[in-house]
Amino acid sequence: MTARIVGDLSRLPSAGFRQHGLWFWAGAGFMLIEGVGFLLAFAAYLYLMNGAVQWPLTDRAPDLFWGSLGAAVFVGSLLPNAFASKAALRRDLAATRRWTLVMALLGIAILVIRAFEFGHLNTRWDQDAYGSIVFALVLIHTVHLITDFLDTAFLTVFLFTHPVDTERFSDVDDNAGYWAYIALFWLPTYALVYWAPRWAP
Repeated sequence: MTARIVGDLSRLPSAGFRQHGLWFWAGAGFMLIEGVGFLLAFAAYLYLMNGAVQWPLTDRAPDLFWGSLGAAVFVGSLLPNAFASKAALRRDLAATRRWTLVMALLGIAILVIRAFEFGHLNTRWDQDAYGSIVFALVLIHTVHLITDFLDTAFLTVFLFTHPVDTERFSDVDDNAGYWAYIALFWLPTYALVYWAPRWAP
């Protein structure tokens, strides 16, 4: 049996953006799996709330300040995040460095805010079903937040210390997509954790 060359792929670029890059599809699948996890956690929260005589079961609702501040920073971060993505798509190294650094600093700010949030949930994780599901929701989101912050911090250092090619610009664009995913998923989480107890009978 003789080998037959069907096509020459040697001229194809080694990396691409969005649907032309392997990491885009890996990230999309990852976000799909995580999104199902978030939805299951939301469903568990609503199930427990609807079956309770009162909600919260014993304590008062979480303090609004830190959670609302975090939500505002998340929404505000979407603009510099979009700037980072657009700079990467243009392969503008200076702008990509600048906006990725801004996103790393915003990540630090949100992690500090999140640390204060845990102290103002007004319940303990092991107190009752309410405390457990509230801590579970915030903790699930925090794990995703830490994951993306580490990725952003690594990319920021890399952009300033190594030669940057298309693959690295594509990484910045993919990371921007994941940050937008995390920021937007905080909004329903925030509504359930901070406002559902105030609307519940």
